[in-house]
Amino acid sequence: MFQRTRRVLLALAFTTGLLAPPMTAQQIPADQDAFLADIQERTFDWFWDWTNPDNGLVPDRAPTPSFSSVAAVGFGLTAWPIGIERGYISRKQGVDRVLNTLRFFADAPQGDVPVGMTGYRGFYYHFLDMENGKRYLQVELSTIDTALLMMGVLFCQSYFDGPGEQEAEIRELAEMLYRRVEWDWAEIRPNLMCMGWLPEIGFLDSDYEGYDEAMFLYLLALGSPTHPISSDAWDAFVWSYRWDPFQQQEHIAFAPMFGHQYAQSWIDLRGVQDAFMAEKGIDYFENSRRAAYAQRAYAIRNPLGWEDYGENIWGLTACDGPIDMRREYKGRMREFFTYRARGAGADYITDDGTIAPTAAAASLPFAPEIVIPALQEMRRRYGDDLYNQHGFVDAFNPSYTYTDIDVPNGEVVPGKGWFGKDHLGIDQGPILLMIENFRSGFVWDVMKRNPHIVRGLERAGFSGGWLEDVAGQGAVVDDQAGTEAANEATASMP
Repeated sequence: MFQRTRRVLLALAFTTGLLAPPMTAQQIPADQDAFLADIQERTFDWFWDWTNPDNGLVPDRAPTPSFSSVAAVGFGLTAWPIGIERGYISRKQGVDRVLNTLRFFADAPQGDVPVGMTGYRGFYYHFLDMENGKRYLQVELSTIDTALLMMGVLFCQSYFDGPGEQEAEIRELAEMLYRRVEWDWAEIRPNLMCMGWLPEIGFLDSDYEGYDEAMFLYLLALGSPTHPISSDAWDAFVWSYRWDPFQQQEHIAFAPMFGHQYAQSWIDLRGVQDAFMAEKGIDYFENSRRAAYAQRAYAIRNPLGWEDYGENIWGLTACDGPIDMRREYKGRMREFFTYRARGAGADYITDDGTIAPTAAAASLPFAPEIVIPALQEMRRRYGDDLYNQHGFVDAFNPSYTYTDIDVPNGEVVPGKGWFGKDHLGIDQGPILLMIENFRSGFVWDVMKRNPHIVRGLERAGFSGGWLEDVAGQGAVVDDQAGTEAANEATASMP
């Protein structure tokens, strides 16, 4: 049944460019669900094994020793309730881990001096020392990474709804942390969110605008009850969207897959639309579905002739890579990269033959009929070089077979190509969350209960779908209760 349904969906997409609705978790065979469960548990274990239990900081990457990524902490905070629901950890273990994290961020020093601070004006530095939580080297105060942290914070606020003192403290700390982020301070150019700030020089020259991963940044900033950005900000963000066909799929262009995945790792955008999507007649979920199909079609076409690309080996996104160097490949000079925002879309193509499993895996809810076979084939073809105790390594490149120069990360396996050795928190997180969303909708359903998320969507002009069921009902009551619960914590903010 699965194979027949999959063939029909793929034939429709190939011949017409139109896509039928995606399959559901109930339609896949038991062995495929078991495979997804295995990926999910291994990926969860990466977060559990590598997070500092004393302060909740998640490494940027592991096993290579690294600093903490504030964004990865947001995914980690979301991982713990998934682990509770799946039976990987107890509720007490999850509560303890979340409380340690929120207490750390609540008490960590905030200030405008360059050294010894964790953040400023409620925002946090992109990278932090894993042990003391202070700014790592001279990295920027990051709006987008703070927003990813806040997505995890608000998820925990809505999930831990028990009557005990510890869960009440989680809710209060989450409210305080979100309320003290001065989103409007980072709106230094009209209606746009600046990417970051450095104590040495001030604000960066770049803003987030146009379709990218920053959807959730704008929704959080619009939804703030204390420091909201301008009401016209969403229109300014959307204004430079690029709607174009790519590989027979018309959609908003953003070449790396992570831009289509991050916001929807937490927010269910099925059936809800802003004005732009209403005009196009689809929603953002369908847009991401088309992007996944377009990337697969690009790999099948394989215009650059990379090794192994095809219907089940595809997926370009920001990820690790073998080396920063030009090498001769099949008689032509080609440029290879280490970490790079790889992608294929109407906006640009950056492709050095490096595939990131997260590009396909975190697209699971959008297009399970093409994602599951891809993940199965990657596991089958590359074995333990690609798939280990913590799931898929970050990236691999079957075309990079050179052994004359040592690669800075991972290794070149004779006859197979380059394989990274690390797992990255911001790539592991979407895999874990999106597998859960496909299997149960759990993360989406919890976030629907959060009044700040609902408010942000409404202020951005979203309507329809599940928003019609929660708007003006329980969300308002929850918001009032959250306001009262946060008063004492907010009054004593550091």
